[in-house]
Amino acid sequence: MSDVALTLIQHDPSGTLFDQTVRIMPRLQQVFTEIAVFANADTAPSSIEYLAQHGVRLVAETRRLGLNQVGWLRRAAVELALQGPCPFILYCDFDRILHWMEFHPQELSDVAQQIGAYDFTVLGRTPRAFATHPRIQRDTEAIINHVFERVSGWAWDTGAGARGLARRAAEAIVTGCLDDQISNDVTWPLYLAQRGGFTLGHLETEGLEFETPDRFPTEVAQAGGVAQWSEQLDDDPQHWAYRLELARIEVEAMLPYTQPGDRA
Repeated sequence: MSDVALTLIQHDPSGTLFDQTVRIMPRLQQVFTEIAVFANADTAPSSIEYLAQHGVRLVAETRRLGLNQVGWLRRAAVELALQGPCPFILYCDFDRILHWMEFHPQELSDVAQQIGAYDFTVLGRTPRAFATHPRIQRDTEAIINHVFERVSGWAWDTGAGARGLARRAAEAIVTGCLDDQISNDVTWPLYLAQRGGFTLGHLETEGLEFETPDRFPTEVAQAGGVAQWSEQLDDDPQHWAYRLELARIEVEAMLPYTQPGDRA
């Protein structure tokens, strides 16, 4: 077992992830010393009860939602993990960690050991894993990653919703990087680089592949498979509008880090 705490945010009012949670959580507890979950209060009671009864450090009070609140929620999850003793924290979005543990368990176990190499690790995707996502994500996240590279000099994949943090980096983010939006994807590493005194790195993973189909097995089956279902997502302009707004938020959040002397 690694000396790493896993911390997650959860919003699952319909309980879609309950069966997968029950199946996978014991396996996660074999990899991580401690697991913390900052859950939305509207999450299905069965899920909250299960986590509370199985040794998870749990808070389920907030009803904050939306792109403008994701950074706040992730920061709260990191702060929750800091209540424990572990020297390193792995943050991941809830649905992604379930998929990662189910389909690429050895890689996740290895990554838990590897994040100790840096104070802050951006966990991204291999080209194969990135390519599993629909175009609504690939095309818009490519914009974010391109701008991030121009600002920071790092050709990293920033949009996979997973980070490794040493305690000192986690504490610096919780107290100093108060970006409440989903743009924390880019502002957390840029903030630490600007502040100085931290080592930052990037790991490509297979397990952070497209996980969303796990939650919609009926819809995927009706479409004829994951590829066809992804095509349906790409056909909907509303999905493009949402993803383009996400990209706008993230690119705009990088503006304060583009001044002379702010480049990493």
